[in-house]
Amino acid sequence: MATPIKFREIEGWGPGYLALLAGLGLLVLSGLAAAWFMEHNGHYVTGMNNQIVWGMPHVFAVFLIVAASGALNVASIASVFGKTPYKPLSRLSGLLALTLLAGGLAVLVLDLGRPDRLIVAMTTYNFKSVFAWNIYLYTGFFAVVAVYLWVQMERRMNRYTTVAGWVAFLWRLVLTTGTGSIFGFLVAREAYDAAVMGPLFIAMSFSFGLAIFLLVLMLTYGGTGRPLGDRILKRMGTLLAVFVAAVLYFTAVQHLTNLYAAEHIGVERFILLEGGVYTSLFWWGQVVLGGLVPLALLLLPRFAGSRASIALASILVVLGGLVQVYVIIIGGQAYPLVLFPGMEVASSFMDGEAATYLPSLYEIGLGVSGIAMALLMVALAVKVLPFLPASLADAAIDPHHTRTATTEPAAAGA
Repeated sequence: MATPIKFREIEGWGPGYLALLAGLGLLVLSGLAAAWFMEHNGHYVTGMNNQIVWGMPHVFAVFLIVAASGALNVASIASVFGKTPYKPLSRLSGLLALTLLAGGLAVLVLDLGRPDRLIVAMTTYNFKSVFAWNIYLYTGFFAVVAVYLWVQMERRMNRYTTVAGWVAFLWRLVLTTGTGSIFGFLVAREAYDAAVMGPLFIAMSFSFGLAIFLLVLMLTYGGTGRPLGDRILKRMGTLLAVFVAAVLYFTAVQHLTNLYAAEHIGVERFILLEGGVYTSLFWWGQVVLGGLVPLALLLLPRFAGSRASIALASILVVLGGLVQVYVIIIGGQAYPLVLFPGMEVASSFMDGEAATYLPSLYEIGLGVSGIAMALLMVALAVKVLPFLPASLADAAIDPHHTRTATTEPAAAGA
């Protein structure tokens, strides 16, 4: 009879673990200090201006929110699509989804300048605004994934795992579509006005979330000395390649569609050819380093399957994802608004001119603190609750047998 999968908290308080907590804690504190400084002095201390009103904090926030949806993909593969090898990873998948969303929303709230105004947004709704819809989608995501984790970890509720998995799967698709629609519905911005933004953001979520999940999984099991087999890593590496290819495909569809429409020719020339830093980031950061190189690392026989290649590809996907969100958000705002189609507009208010933007250290610090906050919550959660299987060795994850998940308390930490 097959040996059940046993879940255990990580044990001990080694110097490496304490150093990790200290480092992540300092990054979170630095982000809070940056938010306090911007709130007390005004946003003029940042690189944002009247043209670029969504800066680096929004880039990090949107990236984390999109990645949160994708991080749940591993759990969905197990519960919704019945792939047994992924079942032991479902708890970590749900945990990472919750923490990434919390980190992204924390950055978003702290970048408001007046965080107390969030009360107005939570009590007064304009249902013609996609922003109002997302308040329900984000809070609902927390509730749905929390229930999903509970039915997985409470043995009496395990029979509801598939139902909860379907609800979480459908909810996260709607959530990511809503996030993409924030940009797709903004018809005033030439770079945003596109229905393909919804599917593009779903593909981005699959890619970014799985890349972060792979990095967290490899670092966690490498740092704790727990067995981690090659079989599951190769499976997820191949899956990551599929998602990266999907992102490249929808990106190509977005730009080819815009090139077909005469009204979008200007913004396409700006992003693809004449946008300076945005053009360089698009081709070299997003397409090459964030897309083509990871595909080569994950699919070419010379590299495919090795842990180093999977780790490097995941890092590049994360960095390329940040660049992609930067190009979408910042590049889309930098292109001048078309106030009078077919006419040239010039004034002392920089009408008709591309906007300039240089991120400040405060903005970058706030954004990085969101990532640190998410990872800190993961590090603390796996210490006190059984989110991690004791072993993910190839012998423990057999695709030809159905494993039964059980929970076993950890031994007392040193």
